[in-house]
Amino acid sequence: MKGHKQTSMKKIFYFLFAILIVFKWLVFASGCAQIIPPTGGPRDSLPPVMLGALPKDSTLNFKDNKITLTFDEYVQLDRPEEQLIISPVPKVSPLIEARLKEVTIRIKDTLEENTTYSINFGKSLKDINEGNPAKQFTYLFSTGGYIDSSTVSGKVIVAETGRPDSTLIVMLHRNFEDSVVAKEKPRYFTRLDSAGRFNFNNIAPGRYNIFALKDQGGQKMYMRNSDLFAFYDSALTIGDNNIHPVLYAFAEEPEEQRPGGARAGTTAKAAAPKKEKKLSYSTSLESNQQDLLGDLTLTFSEPLQSFDSTKLHFTDTLFQPVSGYRIEADSVNRSFTLVYPWKEEQDFRLILEKDIAKDSSGTELLKADTIRFKTKKNSDYGRLRIRLQNLDTAQHIVLVFYKGDKIEKSHSITGKDVNFTLFRPGDYEIRILYDRNSNGKWDTGNYWLKIQPEKIVSDGKKYTVRPNWDNEITVELPDAPPAEKM
Repeated sequence: MKGHKQTSMKKIFYFLFAILIVFKWLVFASGCAQIIPPTGGPRDSLPPVMLGALPKDSTLNFKDNKITLTFDEYVQLDRPEEQLIISPVPKVSPLIEARLKEVTIRIKDTLEENTTYSINFGKSLKDINEGNPAKQFTYLFSTGGYIDSSTVSGKVIVAETGRPDSTLIVMLHRNFEDSVVAKEKPRYFTRLDSAGRFNFNNIAPGRYNIFALKDQGGQKMYMRNSDLFAFYDSALTIGDNNIHPVLYAFAEEPEEQRPGGARAGTTAKAAAPKKEKKLSYSTSLESNQQDLLGDLTLTFSEPLQSFDSTKLHFTDTLFQPVSGYRIEADSVNRSFTLVYPWKEEQDFRLILEKDIAKDSSGTELLKADTIRFKTKKNSDYGRLRIRLQNLDTAQHIVLVFYKGDKIEKSHSITGKDVNFTLFRPGDYEIRILYDRNSNGKWDTGNYWLKIQPEKIVSDGKKYTVRPNWDNEITVELPDAPPAEKM
């Protein structure tokens, strides 16, 4: 019995010892191991997929006024007013709602007979969890016995920059009166991609006029001559053998302004009481240095009623008058430019008497002022030589130098080499202008007079001009002017 008792005690001891070892191991493991939360699975990157439609997609002889689309996951509509394209353009837009896994379309307009309709959601149809868009998802139906399948594609370029603008829309009209673009919505419209390309699908064959427009107000009509606008010179016959037109967008000259800022043909509102103010000005000087290649400009805070140039004194450092300059005013009497043949490292004074200028309320400068400045050095500029390839002098080429979107210089081309003794340093884009009327600058178009804008080509390259350096660059000109067709 005693041996049996000892054996039992040993078993209990070994059991407790084993429990202690396991406990220590668990404590050690829990202290050293990194706790990783569950990942939740891979990220959903798939767009919603339509499982069914009632009536089904591409239904013929459509007579319903409600459409239900069912998807494989919960969906939402993101800015449908900016993305949806309904063709033909309805007089009354349908009511489109997303709820759970369904999208409901309630038609409010009277449908035309024997007409193919399409509802393109653009990028607005997305899943709820990750916002993955079903890009260009389109539902089709026809009130007749067939689905129209004609297409037309092309491109729109902003004529003044040679670049696309994806915010424009493209419109097809079947009414051929000139004024239709200002009075009626188009038969069809579509949007541009980032490269300026457009595509119309499932449209009825026939003849159309095609336009592009910066549709600021969402009216799809050409309401303001300040809006970017483009037109094609002839009607398109859309069918089996389509051309691919290229349109060049432009903004016409601003409308004539009446004195005081009211547009011609409008009634100016009563002027609000004027607050107490003072007349001030700014100059075009850079750190009190004058650009050798530019003019000195004074810009006042208000358009002036009067400017007395005899009370402007241009002198050297000894206050001796400088001759050989002239003063030019802008059209609203606000900016005044001093034109003079500058030379490097010269010191000048520009003295303004107190009563040199008055605005419409009779306000003058608070006091007389003296502007001290010095011209820049020649070494602040670079020397530039441009070699041109593929030059055709019959095309009246003008090189337009841009810094960002600002024109720094334009130069008409007469030979294959162009040399500048002084050129402002910096990074430039060079655009090629086809100067139709040889006036050395870009000219806009006019739809009502059927005048297309002059065209500019941009190669997208950057050219660097370094100061105090002999800079040489080669510009390869296009083999031909921009085409009217792709």
